[in-house]
Amino acid sequence: MNPPNPTAPAASNYRWVICGLLFFATTFNYLDRQVISYLKEFFCTPMAQGGFGWSNTDFSHLTAFFTGFYASMTILAGWVIDKIGTKLGLALSLIVWSSFGILNAFVGRLVAMHVLVRSAFGVGEAGNFPASIKTIAEWFPKRERALATAIFNSGSNFGAMVAALFVPWCMVYFGDQQGWKMAFILTGAAGFFWLIFWFWLYDTPGGQKRLSKAEFDYIHSDEEIPVTDAAADQGKLAWWKLFGYRQAWAFFFGKFMTDGIWWFYLFWLPDYLIKQFHMAKTQVIMPTFIVYGVAIVGSIYGGSIPMTLIKKGMPVYQARMTAMLLIAVAPLAVLATQYFGNVEHFGKMASVLAVAMICIGCAAHQAWSANLYTTVSDMFPKKAVASVIGIGTAAGGISGVIIQLLAGRLTDAFKQTPQTAYLIMFVICALSYLVAWSIMKLLVPRHKPITDL
Repeated sequence: MNPPNPTAPAASNYRWVICGLLFFATTFNYLDRQVISYLKEFFCTPMAQGGFGWSNTDFSHLTAFFTGFYASMTILAGWVIDKIGTKLGLALSLIVWSSFGILNAFVGRLVAMHVLVRSAFGVGEAGNFPASIKTIAEWFPKRERALATAIFNSGSNFGAMVAALFVPWCMVYFGDQQGWKMAFILTGAAGFFWLIFWFWLYDTPGGQKRLSKAEFDYIHSDEEIPVTDAAADQGKLAWWKLFGYRQAWAFFFGKFMTDGIWWFYLFWLPDYLIKQFHMAKTQVIMPTFIVYGVAIVGSIYGGSIPMTLIKKGMPVYQARMTAMLLIAVAPLAVLATQYFGNVEHFGKMASVLAVAMICIGCAAHQAWSANLYTTVSDMFPKKAVASVIGIGTAAGGISGVIIQLLAGRLTDAFKQTPQTAYLIMFVICALSYLVAWSIMKLLVPRHKPITDL
């Protein structure tokens, strides 16, 4: 009789139910977040024509303040989640962001009021990724974490796809003057439905009665520090000590160099399509839908690459960094966006070719992100994962603020030639990942797990 193989997949698969819950939480997170990108055209329409009369810079202030508060609060959110646990932490986060998402419908047209409410909304959204990545670290063996992260993180693309369809529908069905309000109200309210399933189905592996012993053992089968009971890996965390580790700074710079790129795609893609190709508001729906759909494929495929390399015998961290290097090359395709987007040269195919380049960039970002998040649980004990994720996400938020303000200033400065503004932005989008990978490799040339926290 052969002895049991601890690395063989367990017969039960309850961990994937947990991954599904995180997928839908992230879907609602991004659905609520993306509402403003599809309302930008309405916000920036002159008041004489029924809009709010904002400038591009006004809109960039809205997105930048949201991003700034989101970024600053992720540090606190990560620390709190490591203290109170993922079940309560993620639930509180969703309640806050959904509530302020709804409140956005009742603040009128003043930029300052939208900035105030959207900033509070960002405070709530700050908890989603620290809680989700910590949950993945608790519920999945290292070999599966990138794939599980890729699957739940693809909820960000799915949420963006739903927003691309739902917000324009609201504007048409309810009319502009009521549609923008209903977009905020309905998307914000939807998240509360998720809470029912979260409290019903979620618990830590040690406390989850639906989890078999075989699956529990499989989840912890490749831990470098063995886990024997539900109380394992708990204890006081000297949060300030995290800044003394190169591994934390590697994640910090990985996020700082690349997160702003995703914020740019999220908030400025519709504006790019309208200005570059003179699309109507309803015409941007399909291209953005396609971009985020392709990004889902990129996310899941990118998350599977380390698994393939690990199965071939490559150590986990080496497999992760090798996958990230391959992924970092793909965004170079974005350098060709404005070349292919030249209508005079490529006619009606110009928008198709330009969107194809952006698809590659977005798919690569999501694949990169899935693996970048997982490097934290590769190197840090579980009790520190949410805190490190919070620190890195704050860095990503700071870069998001910089990118939002830069995009706003450039598009206002080059009003007559928006192609120039977007050319500059796409060059930044193309090169950031290779720079990020190089910094990370310089800081952590080889893997060494942290055991002294």
